[in-house]
Amino acid sequence: MTRIDFAFGAPDRLRAACQAARKRYLAGQRLVVYCADGARLAAFDRMLWAFDDISFVPHVLANDPLAPDTPVVLTAADPQAAAGNADGETWLLNLDDDCPPAYDGFARLLEIVSDDPADRQAARQRWRAYQAAGHAPHSHDLAGRTA
Repeated sequence: MTRIDFAFGAPDRLRAACQAARKRYLAGQRLVVYCADGARLAAFDRMLWAFDDISFVPHVLANDPLAPDTPVVLTAADPQAAAGNADGETWLLNLDDDCPPAYDGFARLLEIVSDDPADRQAARQRWRAYQAAGHAPHSHDLAGRTA
């Protein structure tokens, strides 16, 4: 069963997603980034190029011919199709407001949530949807606050 991790309290959701993508890349882990909102996905794509002056995270859109050989693939469509011939260890990073389709085929699903009230509300809906599907999501506090 897919492990689902929510990281709450990100000051900037896309920047935190870039940092997560870099960590996955440096760990040698393949990552599919899903977001049905094309504008948000394009903003994430641009940020991956510029979020850190000394780092490079190789990434392409899912329809790029290099996608099967690139560690980070971005898609607004079916994330399973973007994963290609993944070995079952591919991770999925969701930047959409809704649950991604076909997420059960991934080893892990990452959800990054900012302190923005609308983002938090959408995350609560996704959390409940995952629970209703039989998952037990894990929560992580990026801000280091104690509950």
